[in-house]
This record gives sequence, structure tokens and C-alpha cells, in this order.
Amino acid sequence: MRIELATAPGSPERPNEDWVSGVLPASGQGGVLVLLDGVTPPPGDDGCVHSVPWFTARLGGALVELSGSRPDLTLTEVLAEAISRTADTHRVTCDLSHVRTPQATVVLARWDERAIEHLVLSDSALLLESPDGAVRAVLDDRLDRLPPGSLASNEIADSTVRNKEGGFFTAAADPSVAARAVTGSTPAADVRALAALTDGATRWTEVFGEGDWTDVLGLLRKAGPRGLIDRVRELEDADAAAGRVRLRRGKTHDDATALLVELD
Repeated sequence: MRIELATAPGSPERPNEDWVSGVLPASGQGGVLVLLDGVTPPPGDDGCVHSVPWFTARLGGALVELSGSRPDLTLTEVLAEAISRTADTHRVTCDLSHVRTPQATVVLARWDERAIEHLVLSDSALLLESPDGAVRAVLDDRLDRLPPGSLASNEIADSTVRNKEGGFFTAAADPSVAARAVTGSTPAADVRALAALTDGATRWTEVFGEGDWTDVLGLLRKAGPRGLIDRVRELEDADAAAGRVRLRRGKTHDDATALLVELD
């Protein structure tokens, strides 16, 4: 079994708000991966004295600990408990009801000799590769299904769809959103590799159309997670120089994180 990961900030002037971990037990049987993409708040008050990296570090740490130590909990229950634990660390000092309280997308996977369990919340991606090379993407596509113009930089527009019925959900302070995650389980014999990517890394296929999910996993295997991120940066720079044909109003560079687990 092999785990390889890489992460890079979108800008050297801003902290990286992604968080990633791949954990193997001392026994060598099974493992856990956690990938979070912190949501950057717009300028202004978000009701919290803590930064997004502070939040993702605590949520990520709780997810790793609970996933490994509590096999009796489902991944939905793990996420709910991790959100509750993290909220308890700052509910006294912060307004956790604020729509922009620190929050993150989540990819969580746990495996043993029998099965690979997975959970995806919001727009990061998990890829599962079968022994014959076919790749299945596990996605939470609620953001893609929002009507045009639903998301906006102003708080009023955003508050109508963020963590609301008919909108999309992220891990913030309400543990009940864990029930909104896309979850499932796959027999271990049917998976030879997993990959997790934040949307800064999935730009290679979702924004620039350089290949499908099978091609993404192939690039991860050939060039590694760092190689995928480097190629995304090259594409972003070229597009910005060409007048932002693909990026349009999106940020030129986003935090980008990728993790590859080879189970064979």
C-alpha cells in the first residue's frame, strides 16, 4: 500500500485553507484518508475570531481520530461528531449561526480488508479505480445543480443557498449536515486505488477539459499529486494570459490538493 499527497496554496500571500491526511495503522491493515477544502469567506465579519485554516485543522484532526478509533461509527456519524467537537471548541467566542462561520468541503474514506467506505460533502471529489482500470467519481453535485445566479458575493444572495434546503451543504457548525453527504461502501476486492482532490485540483478536468476522471487518475499515477497541481497551474497561467477564456470571473489560482492511495 502506498499513499502520496501534495497541496499548494492559491497565492503565496494567503494561507492554504485545504487540509489533507492519509493514515495507515501500525498493523498495515486498512487506512483512512481525509481531505478538506476550507471555504474562503468574503471580506467582512464572519462572526468568528478564528481563521479557516484553524477550523480545517481541528475538523480534520477530529475526523482522522474518530475514523480510526471508532469503527463502530458510520462515516456519517464520524462527520457529525467531528463537527460537534470542533464547534464546541469555539462556540463560546464565536457566532456559529453566521452563514459564513468557518466551514469546509469534506472527502472521507476508510478501508479494511473487507470494504472501502466513503463520504463526500460539497464539491471536492473522490475517485475509485477498479482492478480493470475503470474509474468511478463520487461527487456531491448540488452546487452544479443550482440555478444560474444563485451564488453571489453578497451575503444576502449566498445565505439563501448555503446550508439550506434546495441549496448546498458544507461542514460548518451544524452536525445535522452530515446526513446530507454522499455516502457508500464498495467491496475491497473491487478497488485497487483511491484519489481525493479539492476543486483547485479537479480544474484539470472540470474547468480545462484536459481529460476525464480516468485520465486524472492516470496522471496522478504517472506524475504524482504534485505533478497534477503543477499542470493545473500551467493551465491557469496560460488561460489568464489568453484573456481568461475558461476561468472567466473565477480566481486565477485556487488552493489545490490531491491524494493518491494505491491499495495493491
